[in-house]
Amino acid sequence: MRILISGGGTGGHVNPAIAIANFLREENKNIQIAFAGTEKGIENKLVPKEGYKLYYLKVKGFKRKFTIENIDALIKAFTSQRTAKKIIKDFKPDIVVGTGGYVCWPVLSVAAKQKIPTVIHEGNALPGVTIKMLSKVADKVLISFEESRKYFKTDVQGKLIYTGNPVKTECFTVDRKQIKKELSPNKPMILSVGGSMGAAKINEVLIDFMDKYSKNKNINHYHVTGSLGYKEYGKLFKSKNLGMYSNLHLNEYIFDIYKYYAAADIIICRAGALTLTELAVLRKPAILIPSPNVAENHQFKNAEVLENHSAAILIEEKDLTAEVLIEKVEELFKDPFKLTNMAQNISKFASPDTLDNIYNIIMSIKKI
Repeated sequence: MRILISGGGTGGHVNPAIAIANFLREENKNIQIAFAGTEKGIENKLVPKEGYKLYYLKVKGFKRKFTIENIDALIKAFTSQRTAKKIIKDFKPDIVVGTGGYVCWPVLSVAAKQKIPTVIHEGNALPGVTIKMLSKVADKVLISFEESRKYFKTDVQGKLIYTGNPVKTECFTVDRKQIKKELSPNKPMILSVGGSMGAAKINEVLIDFMDKYSKNKNINHYHVTGSLGYKEYGKLFKSKNLGMYSNLHLNEYIFDIYKYYAAADIIICRAGALTLTELAVLRKPAILIPSPNVAENHQFKNAEVLENHSAAILIEEKDLTAEVLIEKVEELFKDPFKLTNMAQNISKFASPDTLDNIYNIIMSIKKI
């Protein structure tokens, strides 16, 4: 069986795709897998690292307001369809799977027109525009939040299957005590992450937070800047002489981030669907700062669902300062019961059978 997977742009689209691919490969050695993505997305780093062939398309998302860029996006919408046809002709997939991002549109829409079985997966509580459009032609639509059902049209409801969000199997098997000994022995640990590509406001505030709070505490603090802005915020980190403190760590990107999640006592991060699922699996209390720059504000919707279940603390980026963050972190460290309660509540959003269910759906879809 040959399976083509498309999902790109951010880690939130690519990592679930890789989790699905790895599980398929582990369960069935006869499956051949390839990916379709863009040269500029983070898939260009992550997919080859896992040993998969990556086909490239030139595709671009549309802006909400009319701009010259939309003309270029329109042109690429047509040319990417031709590229998708060439990819499908070359790889000859039996099934095509999409995990979100605008790169999915040409690949999945062409596959559907050619009567190739298609499966799409939406990781966010609020479905993206691409997933909504593809839900009309896909054979199965997999969702990660039960709250997502209300956003799909009536004629799509029969295709919807709740699976949860796929994460790498290592999240379920990581030895937390051992990782804790390696990364933060005998000290509480904070992990803060701005996003796979970067987040200016979070990076700025977190370095200020490290300067005003973490450096003076008996706490190990790891901060991940993301690929965009690492040089700029690395300079800021050095200008404040934070490099002299052995308990402060600045990273551009961490490939095995789940290990750091497992070791951390408090995590400060965006509210992407994959991140939240990993936190749920690992039972981690979190302070969520949704990105205001994503389509339809879907990260806020994700974080709101968890906050409504007392599973996380939500801070909107417009309200984010080092002082606000210090107040929230101190509140959690001083109240172990609240930390434990948040850990228990977020764990309810974990779906341990997600990859098994997705595997079974993909394996049976040819019978439809």
